[in-house]
Amino acid sequence: MNNGIQWLIDGDTGMETMIGVVFARGIEARELAMRLGAPEGPGADPLTDAEISHLDVEAYRPGESGDGVVRVGEHAGWAFAIEYGHCEGLSRLEEVSRGGVEAVYYSHNPEHPPTIVFYARDGRSICGFGLREERIRWGEEPDLLVPELVAARILTANGTDLREDEGDDDTDRKRRALAVFEERFGLSLPRTVFTVDRLPVHAVNGAPAPDFDAVRAWAEDNGHPVPDERLGLIPARLHHSFVRDTDPQWQQRLGYRSGPAITSFHVGGGLGSASE
Repeated sequence: MNNGIQWLIDGDTGMETMIGVVFARGIEARELAMRLGAPEGPGADPLTDAEISHLDVEAYRPGESGDGVVRVGEHAGWAFAIEYGHCEGLSRLEEVSRGGVEAVYYSHNPEHPPTIVFYARDGRSICGFGLREERIRWGEEPDLLVPELVAARILTANGTDLREDEGDDDTDRKRRALAVFEERFGLSLPRTVFTVDRLPVHAVNGAPAPDFDAVRAWAEDNGHPVPDERLGLIPARLHHSFVRDTDPQWQQRLGYRSGPAITSFHVGGGLGSASE
């Protein structure tokens, strides 16, 4: 059964609102992860969407990049990567599409800036737009999908103005606009990727802390969950506990992490306060 991607508009994709999905046609899922920033070698053990929150990595750090991970898989002829935390799928889309690969980026935002879709091919940004802002288009061929947008009653016949039909449901309208991408490129994603599927996990942003080995050894000796060497990221609360236990100057060292800055990494990249 073809699930399409229009259902993503509902935002009902996991424990929290999803950040983004990168699709690539012409490469396997592991290669997609690498082009998004993952190091060579295997990723962490497969996880469900719900289990991602257990990683508790720092998706936000003042003044520097936070940690980002992706869950990857393949479906309907496309590899896909679901973003969590600080990921850079849109800025890496040209890199993803090099060598004749096609790539699509979908980023969900229920308010403003809008949900966006973008298409790249062979290292080039071809076209993209925000849902509900389709008259403002980007890329080397910004008008590529204008005929489909007119046929879908998104744009007026001149292709330059938004069509506003009385009683037009906003969600349905966004769904029709997303359907243009879905149908043109044959995109599909099963809902099970957010409910039951276990998918390989790769870190694509952030780097192992210089004291990764020390933290890992301390965690093992003190009965804490041991961070995954293949993922290479230390859960925020684990590192906080390690510093407090081993560094007499922990208050100065963790000054910027105190209070609300100690953040948990949650499904869809949402942030929430983490208890010590």
